[in-house]
Amino acid sequence: MGQTLKDRIRQDILTRYSNILVKEGVSKEELGGMIRHIIESIINRPRSPLGEEDKKKITEELVDEFVGLGPIEKLMQDPAVTEIMINGPNKIYFEANGKKKLFETDFGNESQVMRFIQKILAPTRRRVDESYPYTDVSLEDGSRINIIIPPLALDGPTVTVRKFLKTIKTVEDLIKADTMDRRMADFLVACIKAKANIMFTGATGAGKTTTLGILSSYINSEDRIVTIEDTAELHLAQEHVVRLEARQPNIEGKGGVTIKDLFNNSLRMRPERIILGEIRGVEALDMLQAICSGHVGSLSVLHANSPQDAIYRLETIILASGVPINLDALHRQIAAAINVIVQQEQLMDGSRKITHITQVNGLKDGRVVLEDIFVYDIEGVDAGEKIHGRWKATGVTPVFTSLFKKEGIKIAQEIFNKD
Repeated sequence: MGQTLKDRIRQDILTRYSNILVKEGVSKEELGGMIRHIIESIINRPRSPLGEEDKKKITEELVDEFVGLGPIEKLMQDPAVTEIMINGPNKIYFEANGKKKLFETDFGNESQVMRFIQKILAPTRRRVDESYPYTDVSLEDGSRINIIIPPLALDGPTVTVRKFLKTIKTVEDLIKADTMDRRMADFLVACIKAKANIMFTGATGAGKTTTLGILSSYINSEDRIVTIEDTAELHLAQEHVVRLEARQPNIEGKGGVTIKDLFNNSLRMRPERIILGEIRGVEALDMLQAICSGHVGSLSVLHANSPQDAIYRLETIILASGVPINLDALHRQIAAAINVIVQQEQLMDGSRKITHITQVNGLKDGRVVLEDIFVYDIEGVDAGEKIHGRWKATGVTPVFTSLFKKEGIKIAQEIFNKD
């Protein structure tokens, strides 16, 4: 009975009070108060079959639906939750402290999920429909959302939310979160200031973009920074930032703008730093060539399971694009363009750690040489399945110390002493 009444109230609001939902100049709090008053006036009519607890529950759920993000609003407000996965209307999973759990609430039916999706897409230029049934979008708080709908999603509209972690804002926060140690932090900050070219690698959800975003705060505030992303996710602290975002084709299949298009255009914008949100295609070669032609201090993200895999992926991405370049020439480009690879992983216990800081040290027998500077050594797993380990310096000293000297950056050599 409660669900039936809830559906009737929802329809009543949509039919009679839709003007309130789109009213401009009204804060979220004011709008919530209006909707709560409307809901309570409907529920509290004479002969209402609901008890006080049911009334309160329905009121809160509908206010969350119209003002917030419906059933997942509470998960969005929970700082322990890092990811939310909506698998159709009847299953919502969430990840908290590295563990996935089934949420006790759901959407009820597909139309509710689609209303939720359209609400997310309304302020953006993105869409989902039969001609383009999937997309990515970012919320105002920086959380990233992937949407895919039927007929591609067989069990109903599917939404994956990767929350922006408000508790992780500085390098100190990364150290406290046990993502890296002090030596690694000092080294990476020095690399950023010295305009080393850094590639952040790892699997989906490992925390690559978060780490990149935090370290980017050490870029000189006078530098002109251009960020290029498929879906705008980075929020840099500096003022002189130009943010570029790719665009999906319109309903006629025209007007699409790719990462490659944006990257090539960015080179004409006098950038002093280029940040490439994710390397996916032929723009990889453009990036390497741009770095070699003087656009140093570039930061980029690439999905890979290890630093060596990152090199293999770059090779595969570029060669598969059909660009006429042989492997030897490609290796020379990679060796000349990239200074450091930062590998980040989410371990079995849910913790996120930088497991390798690896330098590119030229070529040997025509192949790229990788040398670990810092590594994370897993020592064991306790009864509570928590992983224990420590970071170790391998004894390798960076070959690009000239970059530090050029920018007048001092870094203690003892941090590289072998553990």
